[in-house]
Amino acid sequence: MEQKELLRKLPSVDEVLKSPYGIKWLKAYPRRYILQAIRNIIAFKRTEILEGFIPDVSLNAISRDIEIKIEKLVERRLRPVINATGVVIHTNLGRAPLPPEVLNNIMDVATGYSNLEYNLEEGRRGERYDHVRWILKDITGAEDAVVVNNNAAAVLLCLSAIARGREVIVSRGELIEIGGSFRIPDVMLQSGALLKEVGTTNRTNSGDYEDSVDEQTALLLKVHQSNYKVIGFTEDVSIGELVGIGKRMGVPVMFDLGSGCFTDLKPYGIHDEPVVHEIVSEGVDIVTFSGDKLLGGPQAGIIVGRKALVERIARHPLARALRIDKLTLAALEATLLCHADPGKARERIPVLRTLLQGDEVIRRRAKKIQLLIKRNVRNAQVSIEKDESQAGGGSLPGVYLPTYVVALKVKGMSAPAVEQRLRRGAVAVITRIRAGTVVLDARTIRDSEVKPLLKAIKEAIC
Repeated sequence: MEQKELLRKLPSVDEVLKSPYGIKWLKAYPRRYILQAIRNIIAFKRTEILEGFIPDVSLNAISRDIEIKIEKLVERRLRPVINATGVVIHTNLGRAPLPPEVLNNIMDVATGYSNLEYNLEEGRRGERYDHVRWILKDITGAEDAVVVNNNAAAVLLCLSAIARGREVIVSRGELIEIGGSFRIPDVMLQSGALLKEVGTTNRTNSGDYEDSVDEQTALLLKVHQSNYKVIGFTEDVSIGELVGIGKRMGVPVMFDLGSGCFTDLKPYGIHDEPVVHEIVSEGVDIVTFSGDKLLGGPQAGIIVGRKALVERIARHPLARALRIDKLTLAALEATLLCHADPGKARERIPVLRTLLQGDEVIRRRAKKIQLLIKRNVRNAQVSIEKDESQAGGGSLPGVYLPTYVVALKVKGMSAPAVEQRLRRGAVAVITRIRAGTVVLDARTIRDSEVKPLLKAIKEAIC
């Protein structure tokens, strides 16, 4: 009898929807998710009753459960996280954080109309890439530039436009694979170009290229080993040598830089990362690189080089399919303006600031995190230890950056359990586990994230 009475007391979907709670929800949330939440909670309560439980089926009680369900349904899946991994350009975590001036430019362009493809001086249709072409030419020294949605697309477009149906010569030691199973041979196959391998995995010399050039050769392609290193008994052909071969043989040279760096990192002990303007100055016909790695901007594939070839690439049908939208263009323009002053770029661009920050800055941040945890989380054991960070994102292979980490242990909890709770919290914290201990790398934790980090730790383990 009690079971039947409880079932009768269950409010209907329409009753809940027309209640003050429903009216409030309809002003704040999409109707479809409100209905889904109401039906789910009523069905759940009905199941509980039929299984012998005695739940509170009053409208007040049910409305609380419904609101929690609605909020879960409309929760944004893409949200900020705290990167405590020490990997600066973390592909899984969105790669490059953007500077404030970049975000401001996106906001200005996104909230209204813009002159995306309108020439304000001449009062007629304009070209979208003019907004970044001028500064790319200025910073890199190239004759022309065009931009697509990522570097893989840039390589595909260049090969399609320049070498479709003809041969492209590449050293075997540069047939790279990056994340997501992106392989140079596969991209070449899709472009319609024909791969011609020369040399061996560890040794390629100038004669290998010269002996392979014939009437079918469309391009000499060099690919920067941006995510691995070959060491030991090795030999390769410098880009200057390859340009010389290309000129003697009448064949254009393309260099896929991958990461793309505008800042000379040699003063910081990083000697193997080519700088874009230096590569262009060597006389390379086409250079491609990413916008969201060492450049520190939005995802984009940037193509710079000789004007006749860039114009040919820009006219290819694939160029429209791969073009960037106004928000990426706004972000890229503002990022490039930050790079106009190399000295200021190291402070303005978060990726560069994070990569190049001093040991003492990192140590102080780690100390602050340690003290806050000690004072506020009773069951936690924390210590500061030296460790190594990485650039990540398929850049600076073999470069390990000295850092300080906060090693976190929690009484009665395993490291995987702590890691999972931090990852699943309202403020998600992505950490790593080293030797059975959760470590928080202070290099990639921003100063503004220290207090939210403490709150996340307290909620996860207290």
